[in-house]
Amino acid sequence: METRPYVPWDLMNSFMIDVFKAYGVPEEDAAICADVLLESDRRGIESHGCNRFKPIYLDRIDNGTLLPVTKIDILKETPTTLVMDANNGMGMVASYRMMEKLIEKAKTYGMAGGAICNSTHYGIAGYWTTMAEKAGMIGISGTNARPSVAPTWGVEPMMGTNPLTFTMPTDEDFPFNFDCATSIVQNGKIEFYERSGKETPPGLVVTKDGGTMTDSGRILKTMRAGNCALLSIGGLGEATGGYKGYGFTTIVEILSAALTGGPFMKELSGKNPDGTNRMYRLGHFFFVINPEFFMGLDTFKHTTGEILRGLRASEKAPGADRIYTAGEKEWDAWQERKDKGVPVGETIQKELIALRDRFGLDYRFPFE
Repeated sequence: METRPYVPWDLMNSFMIDVFKAYGVPEEDAAICADVLLESDRRGIESHGCNRFKPIYLDRIDNGTLLPVTKIDILKETPTTLVMDANNGMGMVASYRMMEKLIEKAKTYGMAGGAICNSTHYGIAGYWTTMAEKAGMIGISGTNARPSVAPTWGVEPMMGTNPLTFTMPTDEDFPFNFDCATSIVQNGKIEFYERSGKETPPGLVVTKDGGTMTDSGRILKTMRAGNCALLSIGGLGEATGGYKGYGFTTIVEILSAALTGGPFMKELSGKNPDGTNRMYRLGHFFFVINPEFFMGLDTFKHTTGEILRGLRASEKAPGADRIYTAGEKEWDAWQERKDKGVPVGETIQKELIALRDRFGLDYRFPFE
């Protein structure tokens, strides 16, 4: 049962916009960024919501690794493709502009693909693929990230958690939305465990000696020092299919960097050799597919819905009360939270109050 206090959605949205503006983010861009973060909380994905508002975005603006004003350059464009340079601005803003353009291209030509270089953290990948779904199309996206994942049989962090995400329209109330990292767990989840005072489950991290650790705070510090790494989906070695997750992680790394000729792996650490900060220069890729150019949107939605309903109606394991399909738990989270707001833990409460007081903003939160 949820014991944390809730903050109304509109209050949190307005507050985040005002704080972003205080950091120099233009109002229209601030609205995009706030909505991306809150969409994560709406879906119950707290590792990428307001938990990351300060440490990933505001702190990076403060330390100079994220520019508040996003200058977007078009490097190359054809009727069906687009390559952008985000110039180290807000990755969420550049991604929003990319998806707007790709959806329009796919309306005309059936498919479109794009990539962004020199970017920063773009929030949950599912936000961008859902933009396509809301337009009646299929969305696909992925991004590389700072190195934290070891290759199979390795112990050194080489690649990011590298999500590979798909969202597809259905004839149900919610889409098929598969949005997850290609590692077993992502950095944000361990950050969430650490901020919540919880241990990380064993078997998600590999240390230099091939062992594991569960102390969330220690994992984050050790990983930043390059002395432990996350594991790709499938886990350690090959017996449980770790090489499959490793392959998917590598695919995302290649597409994120090679489509733009951008940096990759250790070059994305955000650190210079002397330990000082530098720009992350991440890469993202996006694809949009218009079902109308195949057998039509209605056919696609109905067939997809039938597949998902068939899966949920299949025989359950003993003791299991429900079978889910991708996107269903996120829909359930929204039904639970839409009239209540964002659940906010003690650490986030303190951050919100400190930000309000720092900028002299006229807000009062329910937990005060």
